Amino acid sequence: MSQPGGTFDIVILGAGSGGYAAALRAAELNLSVALIDKAELGGTCLHRGCIPTKALLHAAEVADQTRESEQFGVKADLVGIDMAGVNAYKDGVVGRLYKGLQGLMKQPNITLVQGAGKLVAQDTVEVDGKKYTGRNVILATGSYSRSLPGLEVDGKRVLTSEHALKLDRVPSSAIVLGGGVIGVEFASVWKSFGADVTILEALPRLVAAEDEEISKTLERAFRKRKINFKVGKPFEKVEHTENGVKATLAGGETVEAEILLVAVGRGPTTKDLGYEQQGITLDRGFVITNERLHTGVGNIYAVGDIVPGLQLAHRGFQQGIFVAEEIAGKNPAVIDENGIPRVTYSDPEIASVGLTEARAKEQYGADKVTSYNYNLGGNGKSQILKTAGFVKLVRVNDGPVVGVHMVGARMGELVGEAQLIYNWEAFPEEVAQLVHAHPTQNEALGEAFLALAGKPLHAHS
Repeated sequence: MSQPGGTFDIVILGAGSGGYAAALRAAELNLSVALIDKAELGGTCLHRGCIPTKALLHAAEVADQTRESEQFGVKADLVGIDMAGVNAYKDGVVGRLYKGLQGLMKQPNITLVQGAGKLVAQDTVEVDGKKYTGRNVILATGSYSRSLPGLEVDGKRVLTSEHALKLDRVPSSAIVLGGGVIGVEFASVWKSFGADVTILEALPRLVAAEDEEISKTLERAFRKRKINFKVGKPFEKVEHTENGVKATLAGGETVEAEILLVAVGRGPTTKDLGYEQQGITLDRGFVITNERLHTGVGNIYAVGDIVPGLQLAHRGFQQGIFVAEEIAGKNPAVIDENGIPRVTYSDPEIASVGLTEARAKEQYGADKVTSYNYNLGGNGKSQILKTAGFVKLVRVNDGPVVGVHMVGARMGELVGEAQLIYNWEAFPEEVAQLVHAHPTQNEALGEAFLALAGKPLHAHS
């Protein structure tokens, strides 16, 4: 019989955003933790997701600014993209953050376990023959890049985002299958780096989860940037050609390119981990929980991408903190999924929180909802940056603002105030009293609220 791994207050399976946040908060609350992962601490977000993709997007922005510098009176030539240099910069950012995270985990309450874990009892995870027993168990096994039936990912011509992040060259041309967040971000990067890009999306518009007006503005900006896209036509098949790939759409239309990126979303990593055998309910692979993230089995909780909802690192992070506090008996407030901010870091950037106008009308009734758009053309700092876009507010009449939707350069940096407005159920009149610094893009939010409160200064209501 193998040596037991020991008994802990909490055993956490998965050390991504959800798992490591739960571990850190639990340790703060004097609970003993075993944190188990077969890969590196930090998970997809740090190593193969949010952080490296945003580094690429920043390099892309620098390329665009260099290429377009003359319109600001600065003469510069873009000689080319050194992918080895870009990757070194990207890996450097990841490396520094990884080192910092490893330092945070060096504390007496946390035991790090490297290896593939499996749930073998309602209170036990087994790793390489060793059993780790927890008075509570948190499942935080994250997600993987999904593909489509009959689509063979080979990592050379047909790639997932993980492969795309490791490319040592800029492809001459790329097909991006999927017009959601991951798809439009990679399309934006590759176009900035000089590739010819076509996005294929089966739904009728790009970033279909966002407010319809946001989609229209992004599509207009992408047309201007000469990023091609075909929407409303399902993908049928991909074939290898002499120089790359050929994708066929429903109706027979074909597109050829050097590579194809599969960006059709992420699936939950729950297969063969022993979840169902212990009585946990799965729906298409997702772990079903109640609003307090309990699975209904023993003392087992689930957080992050395996729980149905937005697959965002900061959601998993917050859920990890929530569950640690729940286990410690602190009775934390339930997380409002609509109050989680969403950012797409393409050019232009999209940031939103709360309900789209369509969803607000469904929920409250079409006659009970008002929306207002403030164009960034009236914002001084946006003029300086030469960016176009708008801030859209959705409110319940005589009630709070239930949606904030923004598109334009750097809008992701404004979503902090937007999520406070939504989560604190602020009325336009209350936000209109607050002072926004001049000249900042942040003023665009201030102006939009002045208009919605019935006192537009630089805008027409």
